[in-house]
Amino acid sequence: MSEVETKPAVLILLGPPGAGKGTQARMLEERFGLVQLSTGDMLRAAVAAGTPAGLAAKAVMEAGGLVSDEIVLGILRERLAAPDLKAGVILDGFPRTAGQAEALDKLLAYNGQRVTAAISLEVDDEAMIARVAGRYTCAACGEGYHDQFKLPAVAGTCDKCGGTEFKRRADDNAETARARLEAYHAQTAPLIAHYGRLGVLETIDAMDSIDAVASGLGSIVQRVSA
Repeated sequence: MSEVETKPAVLILLGPPGAGKGTQARMLEERFGLVQLSTGDMLRAAVAAGTPAGLAAKAVMEAGGLVSDEIVLGILRERLAAPDLKAGVILDGFPRTAGQAEALDKLLAYNGQRVTAAISLEVDDEAMIARVAGRYTCAACGEGYHDQFKLPAVAGTCDKCGGTEFKRRADDNAETARARLEAYHAQTAPLIAHYGRLGVLETIDAMDSIDAVASGLGSIVQRVSA
């Protein structure tokens, strides 16, 4: 009697800039063997590899155009067929719209899969603005710091590499952070509703500590993947 094939879990992390999606995705990768699929990374890899979808994307980009949802889905389709995704994937940066979510549902259904869970990292907007606006990183190693929440143990010296030069992103300020949050809520509200209707929406308090959020996400992944 043959074993029933287990389809990889497909997880989507929803959350505004600064909610910790990247940090949490890396922790989930390490703990569960999941693979984070970033739209940008997949696009660059497909172009470099010269896959059919990658060649189509390259032609559009060289012409100065925007890569269409159809091409992105083609690249995602190619990537999902790779053998390194047996444990499951975390989608990063896709879908961003209700139309993309519906197209993703169809793509997964064609593969005999579905979204296992769409996890919304819930934030307090004003607290999030304060969190984003105070961020800076070590120019040498990229270690992250914050004016309020995480200062170097020795002022002006990176804890990780001993570097003494730091940098801030130009858009890490309160005005830009507020605009990005407003855009995120407008864009993501339809996705929240979509995955709520499908019964796969999960929420978690992203204002908690990194370890507490990681613990909550881990519990969700274990439950929905069982």
